[in-house]
Amino acid sequence: MSARVSAAGIRERLEIVRENIARAMERSGRREWPRILVATKYYEPEQIQALKEAGVGLVGENRAQDLVQKQELFGDAFEWHFIGHLQRRKARIVVPRVTLIHSVDSVRLIEEIARRAPEEGTDVLLQVNVSGEESKYGVEPGEVERLLEAAAASGRVRVRGFMTLAPLVEEPENVRYVFAQLREIRDRLRGSWRPHFDLSELSMGMSNDYPVAVEEGSTLVRVGRTLIEEDGSARRQDGS
Repeated sequence: MSARVSAAGIRERLEIVRENIARAMERSGRREWPRILVATKYYEPEQIQALKEAGVGLVGENRAQDLVQKQELFGDAFEWHFIGHLQRRKARIVVPRVTLIHSVDSVRLIEEIARRAPEEGTDVLLQVNVSGEESKYGVEPGEVERLLEAAAASGRVRVRGFMTLAPLVEEPENVRYVFAQLREIRDRLRGSWRPHFDLSELSMGMSNDYPVAVEEGSTLVRVGRTLIEEDGSARRQDGS
């Protein structure tokens, strides 16, 4: 990556992200702040230091080998999540290294995570392909309960909520339906699944559309490129 990465620049752009989130919360009447996760796939290992110096506390990695490399350098400087597609054969690497896996999308993966999970269990989100794009991972909305049942039966996979990826569009308003639909899925299932899982988390919204996702209830927003100075500077978004 050729873009210059500095702690000062990251802090400045994070503040813009927070301002955009604050405005989205005001528009929607929300009071509880979502957490900001920085996707580290955009950062070389030597550039992660700038995130640390900028006060970033939560990061997410997309690939198992990159997770290992970066975590061995920075350890508990961050809380680590896994946000990319997880192959079953990589579960043994990822499970012990993260506090939350965002991308669980099959019964077989749930079973593999359960085999690798510690006695107290592993926290996951179920990835739902709300938009129906063939290029995206995730289960169809109608398959969500089957995965919840598999997680409950495993005894070691704790479903904390759901994740989705919206289509890339010029106008974020055009993907509001994706976020609203995921929230509706969560709200519909939350009551009946409360004895097993709280389903409190909604991981949705990235650099180009996170204000709309926040308005629709996102509890975890994922940003990455928007914090890099020469590769997509953060901009204030008024929601209009």
